[in-house]
Amino acid sequence: MRELRYEFCGARTAVQRLGRTGRRPGTTRNCLFLALDDAALAQTLGMLHCWATGWVEPVVATPEPRHIAAQQILAAALQTRRLPLVGWQHQWADLPLFAEDGDEIFDHLLSTGFLDHDAGSAFIGLEAERHFGRRHFLELLAVFTAAPEFRVFEGRNEIGMVEAGVLTQPTEGPRVLLLGGRSWKVTHIDWKRRQVYVEGTDIHGTARWQSIPDGLSFEITRGVRSVLLGATPPGVTLSRRAVEALDAYRAQRSAHVHPVNLVIERDVRGDWRWWTWAGTKANRTLAAWTRELVPGRQRISGESIRLHSDLRVDDITRVVASVRGGSHRPLPDVDRAAISGLKFSAALPEGLARRTLAARVVDVEGAESVLQSRVTFTQH
Repeated sequence: MRELRYEFCGARTAVQRLGRTGRRPGTTRNCLFLALDDAALAQTLGMLHCWATGWVEPVVATPEPRHIAAQQILAAALQTRRLPLVGWQHQWADLPLFAEDGDEIFDHLLSTGFLDHDAGSAFIGLEAERHFGRRHFLELLAVFTAAPEFRVFEGRNEIGMVEAGVLTQPTEGPRVLLLGGRSWKVTHIDWKRRQVYVEGTDIHGTARWQSIPDGLSFEITRGVRSVLLGATPPGVTLSRRAVEALDAYRAQRSAHVHPVNLVIERDVRGDWRWWTWAGTKANRTLAAWTRELVPGRQRISGESIRLHSDLRVDDITRVVASVRGGSHRPLPDVDRAAISGLKFSAALPEGLARRTLAARVVDVEGAESVLQSRVTFTQH
């Protein structure tokens, strides 16, 4: 039996783990999930609900890879020695890598010294050598890197992962990481086990990491909603303890789900909560589209979005209706510090680098689905 401890995995990971079991003649493929709390149990069952319906996360190319466009221009200049100032795109034929931003990226490389030019041609400049010239431009030629990663813990709770470089680069004062939307002061590094222990701090942290979660997807979060509404994935056997915990958790979360509509709830403290069950990316997208409703400083989850407490039902209805029927679709804000975690970001204008990162954290289709859904308002 394959034991899969809950860290959260997606359906693809579950299928891969399950595929490694039951290979001997006369055995059946099976997998044991150990959820650490009630929320983890619901998320596991939500994922299994999706898996039972045949859904597995699609493999989707990274959207709007402007940083790769900049890398390709510099790599071509390095390879050919000279790149024509006019018609430089021709060697990529009809590859839609540069889209409408290609000329702006190329002009930025020229104006900032990443490319120099003479007699109608561009060539590698001093800035490119300064940023990428070490080890014969290996950093420029390698689009993907596989640096060692360290798990980050606050006590026993795993927060995310960081690259080794962020732990070894020189720093003045305490070493502080920015992870999961918060700053963390490093208290101990276990180099052998590749584990980092931290505690919360108000000091500004570094944002150069490979974060674990993009958050739960639209499909898995909707799977959790289905489980809370009573669905049980076929082919899944729950222990007696899991059955009891699930029943209690369903009762506890009953105010957050409705058989047909989504719920916008005003809780006992007077705070509004929009239970979208749309996944983290879709909720980030909705928060950007409905800034009039959403406080700026909050950690966006996959289940819900906190709204301003002084809103009336008419205010919420009006804004949602205007966004539903409008065309204004701003991207989520991206912290300037996070740009340093985007490889080749130094070769991009800051605005394009922010848009490149923002495009990775949106789910337009999921957000549109929420806007088209009917809503039930509840107040306690």
